[in-house]
This record gives sequence, C-alpha cells and structure tokens, in this order.
Amino acid sequence: MEALSVEDIPHGPEWQYEPKWDGFRCLVFRDGENIDLRSKSGQPFARYFPDLVAAFARVPARSFVLDGEIVVPHGNTLSFDDLLQRIHPAASRVTKLAAQTPALFIAFDLLVDAERRALVDLPHAERRRRLEAFAERQFRAVEQLRLSPSADDLAKAERWLTAAGGALDGVVAKWRNAPYRSRDRSAMRKIKQIRSADCVVGGFRYGTDSKLVGSLLLGLYDEAHLLHHVGFTSGIKAQTREALTKRLERLIAPPGFTGKAPGGPSRWSTKRSSEWCPLKPKLVVEVCYDHFTGDRFRHGTRLLRWRPDKAPAQCTLDQVAPKRGNLLALLDGVPAGRRRRAALAS
Repeated sequence: MEALSVEDIPHGPEWQYEPKWDGFRCLVFRDGENIDLRSKSGQPFARYFPDLVAAFARVPARSFVLDGEIVVPHGNTLSFDDLLQRIHPAASRVTKLAAQTPALFIAFDLLVDAERRALVDLPHAERRRRLEAFAERQFRAVEQLRLSPSADDLAKAERWLTAAGGALDGVVAKWRNAPYRSRDRSAMRKIKQIRSADCVVGGFRYGTDSKLVGSLLLGLYDEAHLLHHVGFTSGIKAQTREALTKRLERLIAPPGFTGKAPGGPSRWSTKRSSEWCPLKPKLVVEVCYDHFTGDRFRHGTRLLRWRPDKAPAQCTLDQVAPKRGNLLALLDGVPAGRRRRAALAS
C-alpha cells in the first residue's frame, strides 16, 4: 500500500500517525526456512541484507508477512548513504558491509500473522494492535528488528514532522478503518518537511539533444570557502530557457566548483549526466528541497526564485546542517529498546 503526498498533516479521530523513516520500503515473507525480502517494486533485497535474513531466522514464528523499512543507523541518526552502499553487486562487498554497517528493520504493518492468517482485510487499527502483540513476542531476542511507534495525537505527529531531517523523512498518516490495499494511495498520506536554501550556480548542463540549458548545478561554500557541488535543479520555465542559456554561456569559466565537483559516469549516472559547463560564481538561486544527506540534496530540487540580492559568499553549508538529537530514541519504546537500555545499565 502506498501513500499520497500532501502538504499538511490530516487531523481527526479517523487518522493514526507514524514517523516516516529514511530508508528502503521492504516486505518480509517467511515460510518455514524460506525468508524473502522484497522492495516496493518487487525487487529482491535478501542478497544485499544477509544480516537481516539472519535476524528474521531468529524470530520464533515460522510464518508471517511484514511491511516496514530497512534503515542503517549512524550514531544517533540514520545514514541513507550507508544504506545505498549496501546495494552492491559483489558478494564479498555485501558481506563486508553487512558487518560494518548492519541494518535495522522497522516494522509498521502485519499482513500475515504467525498462524498464517491473512490480515489485509482488517482495518489498520486492528492490524496495528496485532502487530504490537506480534513484535512483543517475536522481536524480543532480535536487536535488529524494531517496531515503529504510532500515535493518535496530532501534536505528537507535528513534533515528529518538526524533527524531520535526521532519522526521519517526515510523517505518515493512516486511515484507522482502512484495509491494506496494494498500489492504493487513498488511505495513507505522507507529509515531508520542505525547506529552502540559497545556492550558487556553479555550472549547468544542456538538455538532452538540445542547445538550451537543461539543469543548473548547485554549490555551497564550506568554512574554507571552497565551493562544493551539492545537487541540481531543473525547474526552468520553457519561455526563459533561451535567454538564460545566453546568460549562462557568457559566464562559462573553469573551475566552477573549487571543492567537490560533479563526478564522472558511474553505475548511478550516464555519460550525458557527467558532461557539464563550469561557471563563474556570480549567480544565486533559492531552491526548495526535502532532504540533504551525504553532502548533497537527495533528490532534484525545485527552483523558487533567483536571488540577485544575495552575495554568493553567503551561500554556505550551514543552511543545510542536519538537526542534532537522538531521533532513534523514538524506537526505545519497543521491546528491543528496553533491552538495549537494560544492557547499557548493566
């Protein structure tokens, strides 16, 4: 089941709220000795997360289907970059990373219980009750399996949304009376914390098979005044592309970025995406973004406006500094969290 993206948290007694974790959505199927992990699109995850397969093998229940999120902890928060590194083709690398950056599975729905009963037609509130009972019994001895918190309180959901930007990607609202329906967005809402930042335009790329600008390459200065490439924006109005292209071409000059620069082709990019034109650091834009991790914007940003009133030197990385605080402490309300505190105390 998927979620419809909205700007505001829905409110009312018909809604239940959960944190939106910053990871990979995953369905877990167990049938005896067979344990299968699948992405939202149905792609296999088990070979990339052997540590989680081993964790689910320690669960007493011999049959179940869970819906949840795979995450990789980093200190008191999560690292999406470490999570991305786990999707690696080499088996030796997968084994090494499983030991170096072990993953957690955060469960938020139970679709088939330990007695092999399908629960998808039950309302969400009842599935949640059964999931909590399942986690209390089955996750007790397995540190890598956690239960995502849930709340009926809108104020708590708003606090989760305010805290988004570290371990959290936002908030999910679920209709309490809804059954579980695959590929249906009518009963779930996702709300992300949207922010803006002023960035230097350190370069640009032409559009595919075009002589007009396709995207702007964004930069932010560090404390040493090095300009680092942090992402791109492509929301340029069609009627402005020709004039903007001429303006940019007049500013073409190396190096464009004096710190981290756009990289070459990789398994994540194409030859075209590595070709770019460096610019003098003269132009500033304000962009809207949802996540900044690993020294760059996670997704493409939305161009809000040009900032001729802003000096490029004012566009610094402290605008996007991650929020501090132990957001993983939200998981300490579940059985695994109580075990961890007891172990630390002893």
